[in-house]
Amino acid sequence: MIDLALATREEILKELGARLRAERLAQSLTQGALADMAGVSVGTVKTLERCGISSFETVIRIVQALGLTDQLQTLFDIPRRSIAQMEQAEHSRRLRAPKRALRERA
Repeated sequence: MIDLALATREEILKELGARLRAERLAQSLTQGALADMAGVSVGTVKTLERCGISSFETVIRIVQALGLTDQLQTLFDIPRRSIAQMEQAEHSRRLRAPKRALRERA
């Protein structure tokens, strides 16, 4: 298992595929059975497991089919911030540049 905080995007994708493959094998599922359960093609499962390339929707389908949905919870947890951090974020909001039409008229 690699440290995802230090990994490249490609390494993270491959690790995700490897972890999903390991879970599929731990549940004694074939790629075909998992594909049927998730409503995707066998080729999609193979590509995901081999190199981690897939749409986010497909990853969610596979995760649900494997019963791992609860493991996604921390991905969507919003970190608590201090009042000072929230005030700083409010003051540092990016301002949009004026539209081209407005600049051209001036």
